[in-house]
Order: sequence, then structure tokens, then C-alpha cells
Amino acid sequence: MKNFLTTGVGAAAASALPMVASAQEAVGMDQRINDIFAGSTGWFVNLIFMSLPGTNFPWIVLWLVVAASVFTLYFGFIQIKAFWHAISLVKGDYSDPDDSGEVSHFQALTTALSGTVGLGNIAGVAVAVGIGGPGATFWMILAGLLGMASKFTECTLGVKYRNEYADGTVSGGPMYYMTKGFKERGLPLGGFLAIVFSIFTIGGALGGGNMFQANQAHAQLAGIIGDYPGWITGIVFAAVVFSVIVGGIKSIANVTEKIVPLMGVIYVGAALIILIVEYDKIGWAFGQIFEGAFSGLGVAGGLVGALIQGFKRAAFSNEAGVGSAAIAHSAVRTKEPVTEGVVSLLEPFIDTVVICTMTALVITISGVLVMDPETGRFILNEAGTAIQTVDGSSGVQLTSAAFATGFSWFPYVLALAVILFAFSTMISWSYYGLKAWTYLFGEGKTKEIVFKVIFCLFIVVGAAANLGAVIDFSDAMIFAMAVVNITALYFLMPIVKREMKSYFARLKSGEIKKFVD
Repeated sequence: MKNFLTTGVGAAAASALPMVASAQEAVGMDQRINDIFAGSTGWFVNLIFMSLPGTNFPWIVLWLVVAASVFTLYFGFIQIKAFWHAISLVKGDYSDPDDSGEVSHFQALTTALSGTVGLGNIAGVAVAVGIGGPGATFWMILAGLLGMASKFTECTLGVKYRNEYADGTVSGGPMYYMTKGFKERGLPLGGFLAIVFSIFTIGGALGGGNMFQANQAHAQLAGIIGDYPGWITGIVFAAVVFSVIVGGIKSIANVTEKIVPLMGVIYVGAALIILIVEYDKIGWAFGQIFEGAFSGLGVAGGLVGALIQGFKRAAFSNEAGVGSAAIAHSAVRTKEPVTEGVVSLLEPFIDTVVICTMTALVITISGVLVMDPETGRFILNEAGTAIQTVDGSSGVQLTSAAFATGFSWFPYVLALAVILFAFSTMISWSYYGLKAWTYLFGEGKTKEIVFKVIFCLFIVVGAAANLGAVIDFSDAMIFAMAVVNITALYFLMPIVKREMKSYFARLKSGEIKKFVD
């Protein structure tokens, strides 16, 4: 051994030994943490994502879709009636700069959108179509349209019951309408629900809204640049994110109002070019979507399989009913709570109906998916690899292959999109986590800085480690937010209806006019 180490090759190998050992120790540590965490939290993850008896349909998805359907009927299809008024509000037609709040309608919308538009639109849709066939797109669109009513409900309440402070800042979200709204209606347990919701929000912000995003961003960068330590990506991201979030919601909104439209132009623009080039296949693609929606086109589970995948993708992508968006929208400048509820209903439309559908259409038209006649499952034509599990890497692979049929260089654009999506999601979820943190521990600059530092440290951990069980747990916490939030919405929706009737009556009578500078 001694002689071997004195040779040139041996010396080089010897110098590499500590690095190899260090890498092995890091992997071993990741695995140990995973095992310990999975053993203690696996029951919670299984509970949240448990399938209904005799199906593979997660009960939490049904919980979200049923609520969205109830709100759609209860508010008289508000997503249709108020759609064009929502666009007028976003344009600023009714905005008074003297109203209390911190950001404009447009900035509130882009901040909330930056938290939902992300990997789900790229990878998740691909997996949904890969498993459920093109028909999954139909059910995804339907769930997205229904989800618009959930956003309207929670964001109207978010503004109505927010706290407004002397320095012009505001704090709002489900934890505030749970306490104040329940008290107003003489209902018990509002404070308890608010505490539970806040705990879930912090956990979801640090995991799914942070660590997972950093991890995926590093994977994309490593795929282009070459393999390198994840902590380097983590430190860079942490520094950039901290420079934005340290300035609060105004700073976050100033960034998201630029980055969200940019992301949309890059991604939707690329999709539109492919659809224009392949315009003769668009009619066929929609035929596949409608036929697959009601027949399944032979995929596993048929109609039910397509429905499950479509509903799952919409629920996991636009977060309607989760309550996160209500935190961002509460910061808007307005004296009419309903206006922000109306603006927020555009989110599921943009996220699911537009962006997710664009992805699904490109995948369908590209021909990268073909049906295996032996199994009846869709497989990736180029690689011949079955897309059978909801796996982010296979989803990105499928979307990349689909877009590459039109642009050979698209994988680089996709990598940029993933990085931008990850960054925008992190800064939005930092605000959600912060507001839950200050609800539990009180307002104050020092308390805010403590959370922001913790959040940025988790970015480094997320980029450097591979903690699958931790991410699974944090995802479960995000959807556990929906359990608490929707429960509260059912009790408080009469208040929203009262606000809605009052606002639209005054709008119709001319009492509410467009703001003239």
C-alpha cells in the first residue's frame, strides 16, 4: 500500500480518498436523516395522500375538487360572471393609490402566481398525460376552472380580515380570517385552526416551497454545467433570495411583476411557436383530449385514470383552496375585499387552463408519446421508457423531448425556466412562511429577519442534500393546509356572499366608478 501511494497515480488517488470518503459520508448522512424522518413522519404523509378505498384517487384531491364545485355553485359561477371585471382590476381601472395596502392588484397577482407556476406546469403535466393520456388535459382544465371559485373565496376573506398597521404594512391570510371571522360569527376553535394552519404553512414553506425548489434548480444547472457540489448553488440562490425578501412584500412584488410575465412569455411563447408550426394537428390534438377524457384511449384505468390524473395535476399546480394565495393577496391596496377575490380567480386560469394546457398540447402534438399495444400504457417514444410514476425527472424529460421536436435547443430554455420558476416560488413562499411565523411569534423586524435567515439556510440544505422524506413531509404539510383552510371557508362563505352581493350591486348602480387620476 505504501509503495502504491508513492506513485503518481497512487498519490492522486490518495488525495482523492478524503473527497470520496466525504461524499460517501454525505450520502450516508442523507440516508440516515431520510430513514429517521420517514420513520417518524411517514404516517402523516400516508394520511394526507391516502387513496380512497378501491381507487388510486387521493382523498385530498377530492376534498379540493368538491370544495371548488361547492363554491362555484354557491357564488353563481363567479369565475364566469366576474372574469372581464378581473382583467379591468388588474389593469388598474379601479385602483386608488390612497387605499391602504402595500402592492397593486397586478403585483399581488404576480406574487401569488410566482408561487404556483413552476415545475408542476412542466414536469407534472407531462406525467399526468403520460399516465392518463391526452384526456387528462380535459379534467385538468375543468378542475382549474372550478378552482377559480376557491381562490375567489379565500382571497376575499384574506383582505377583509387582514391586519393593517400604522406604518402602512399589512398581514393577512387564513390565520386571520379564521380568528376574526369565526369570532364575528360566534364560532369556536378559530384560534386553534389558525395556529395549526400557521404550523403547516411554515413547514410547507421551508420544504416544498424552498428545499425542493433549490434541489431541482441545482439538478438543472448540474445537467448543463456538469456535476458540482450542491451547496454552491444553494449559497448563490440563498444570497439572491435574501437580497429580495429582506425588503418585504414590496421588494418581492417588484421582482415578481417582472419575472412572472418573463417566464410566461418564454414558456408560452415557445409553446405557441410549436403549435403554429404544427397548426394542422391542433384539431386532432383536441379530438384526442376529448375522446381520451371519456374513453381513456386504452390507458390504465380508462376514463377514471384520465380523470384522476387531470384532477391531481390541477390541484397540485394551482393550490386553489390551500390558502397560500390569500396571504399574498391580502397585501393589496384596496378598500373593497371582493376586488382582490375577483383578481385572484385569474390565477388558476393562467396557471392551469393556459400554461398547463399549453404543455399538454405540445406533448400530444409532438408525438413523443405512443401507446404500447401490449400494456395499453403510454411510453416515451424517443427513449422507450414508460412514464408510470409521478416522477419529476421523467416529467421534465418528457416535456423537454416534446419541445425539442420543434426546437433542438429547447432543453436549455427549459433549464432556464426551471431555475426561474424555482426562484420565484422560493421568494413567494418565503412571504407565506413569514406571515405564518409572525402570526405565531408576533410582528417585529428582528423576528422577521430570524425567519428570513432560517429560510435562506434551508435553501443551502435543499440544494446540497437529497432528503426525499423531508420533501414528502413538507408537501403533505402544504396539502394539510387545505384541510384546515377549506374547513374554515365552508363556515365563512356566507360572509363572502354578502360582500359579493354588496360590491356588485354598487358597481352596477354606478356607486363604484373607475378611478380617475
